[in-house]
Amino acid sequence: MPSTEPLTDLGVREAASRIAGGALSAVALVEACLARIRALEPDVQAWVHLEEPGALAAARERDAEARAGRVRGPLHGVPIGVKDIIHVAGMPTTAGARPWAHTRPAEDAAVVARLRAAGAIVLGKTTTTQFAYRDPAPTRNPWNLAHTPGGSSSGSGAAVAARMVPAALGTQTVGSVLRPAAFCGIVGLKGAHGDVPVDGVIPLAWSLDHVGVLARSAADAGTLLAVMAGTALEPETVTAPVVALPRELLRRASPEVAGHVERAAEMLARAGARVSEIALPAELGTIHEVGAMVLAVEAATFHETTLARHGDAYGPGLRSLVESGLKRGGTEYVRAQRARLAFREAVIPVLAGHDALLSPTAPTTAPAGLAATGDASLCAPWSSAGVPAISLPSGLDAAGLPLAVQLVQAPGRLPRLLGVAAWCERVLGFAARPGA
Repeated sequence: MPSTEPLTDLGVREAASRIAGGALSAVALVEACLARIRALEPDVQAWVHLEEPGALAAARERDAEARAGRVRGPLHGVPIGVKDIIHVAGMPTTAGARPWAHTRPAEDAAVVARLRAAGAIVLGKTTTTQFAYRDPAPTRNPWNLAHTPGGSSSGSGAAVAARMVPAALGTQTVGSVLRPAAFCGIVGLKGAHGDVPVDGVIPLAWSLDHVGVLARSAADAGTLLAVMAGTALEPETVTAPVVALPRELLRRASPEVAGHVERAAEMLARAGARVSEIALPAELGTIHEVGAMVLAVEAATFHETTLARHGDAYGPGLRSLVESGLKRGGTEYVRAQRARLAFREAVIPVLAGHDALLSPTAPTTAPAGLAATGDASLCAPWSSAGVPAISLPSGLDAAGLPLAVQLVQAPGRLPRLLGVAAWCERVLGFAARPGA
């Protein structure tokens, strides 16, 4: 019997498999996504630009290639969204800013070029906070329109959660992939710093910027990240993972979130995981401060000239960040970098000694209101350390908003992290969706 599953519920790998095998038309999938966007976008506001004619033309080309047996790669015919600080040839890049900052690049960012070469279809550009910092986009959380979807990859998180697109690209300097994933009830993944090229991506802080993925399963996220990294990335088979649980991170979360993570750890233990409480290195105590220093100075370096010319057009959050960075001296910056790298060197052996570190992704579920994008402090250490991290949806709070857990590993061990994440997904069994 033919499937009654809506096309917009299909994940990346399933959609690509069906298109490559001739069981699904890429045009039909793109049309279904566009119809979903037309129905929900007035409320959710996840998109800055839709490339409907171009996406349909690309879909017709992918269908013709599939019929001829020429499958480009693991994303053949799959539509994606791209955060609007990442350049896509022929589409505007607005960076969530006013028109003085808008461009229309002639070349794709490196990650976009790789995704297209693997068969992906760029459906359009998703909203971002201004220049990927704190000043919010108008986007709303599909689970509750009165709540933030998180940031700065606001549109990507909301679009994937609302089934407007199977996956989307985000960037993370502090918590801007994993936090919106957590708030929107989807998967967010970033690799180690430097795993994925950032050419053609507007920087916020070069030492901390990562391009990541928002999707609806760890396997889908891993498939996209492998393409962007230009490497094979097969998840390791995991049956009884050794999981580290740092109590000090639980104490930084709300009682509801901390209790949820403890219950998730108990579920994993009952399924065969060995959960061990650990203490993180003492350098954790200063990582927020030194990471913030590096961010401020590097953002100021990039924005100094344009702030002088267009200061009134900057949001208050970014303007304050740049102005504070301009006041910092070179010795302060070097000391902050040395402290950041000392934390990295101290924490990597701890991470490598376990199959994953388990913690909350954010201290709370998605806060009410759209004036801020939530607390990134529980993602920040792993962005500052430049290590791989993934957020998995794991439940709903008393108000029906998504809860999440974060898994972290050492650089070079992303296949192990993805294997643990897939195992945890099966155990946690999260299957809720907004509006259901």
